[in-house]
Amino acid sequence: MTQLASSTEALITSSENNTKTKAVRPAQQLRAKKARMLLYQIIVGVILLALWQLGSTTGVLDTFFFSEPTMVFSRIVEWFATGSIYTHLIATTQATLLAFIIGVLGGMAFGVLFGRVDFLAQLFDPFIKMINALPRLVLAPIFLLWFGIGIGSKVALAATLVFFVVFFNTLEGMRSVPRVLVNNSKMLGASEWQLLKSVYLPSAVSWIFSSLHTSVGFAITGAVIGEYLGAFRGIGYVIAQAQGTFDTTSVFAGMVVLMVFVLIIEYFITLAEKRLLRWRAVGTN
Repeated sequence: MTQLASSTEALITSSENNTKTKAVRPAQQLRAKKARMLLYQIIVGVILLALWQLGSTTGVLDTFFFSEPTMVFSRIVEWFATGSIYTHLIATTQATLLAFIIGVLGGMAFGVLFGRVDFLAQLFDPFIKMINALPRLVLAPIFLLWFGIGIGSKVALAATLVFFVVFFNTLEGMRSVPRVLVNNSKMLGASEWQLLKSVYLPSAVSWIFSSLHTSVGFAITGAVIGEYLGAFRGIGYVIAQAQGTFDTTSVFAGMVVLMVFVLIIEYFITLAEKRLLRWRAVGTN
């Protein structure tokens, strides 16, 4: 009997260990897969830079038009070492963040409103479509006249880009809520506020966050275009000045700084998304 009990206990322990091992293994495999992919991406980036440098050094690429990676890197280091870039980075960051916040809040507010009040959605439908079809670049001169050469015109232009992305995603998220879920909640006596808080918004959150990744790019694009067309500071202003003096190295350096800037903001949005949508991951598992 003692031997049988010991064998049974050993079997149970072995089974538990196997279960834990199976649970840990997918996480390890996922981390290894991500590390492998990061390594591949770095290799591809290094190869592209090496080809660019090789083409510039051998004369295949004209340095007047394409510069060189080493010169671009030196220019970026010089900007940060002397501190001359910080004023422009702060200006672009301010315009981008303000436009992003205004565009996201406006898009969410109108998306929720039109998602719940069908009459308003139908009433404003042709106007929304007409304004959305309008190329945003044509608005830049108007905003420059209205808000001047300061930060206001950049924020207005970038906010219009962000607004429609978030608005349409929020509206689609509100409309994608299963009708059965809404009817069951109403049968249980849920008020309009409870429906909005517990049914509609949780369903629309994933749609909204998926639009935020795109919106970051649009916010920066709008801010930089506004600075490019008329400003006295900002990354777009730096690129415009460099283009005016045919300084290709500074143009590429400005583009690199912008790309890194977008990646940093994108990283923080991904972190916020993982934290706020943790419930969805748990539900999926």
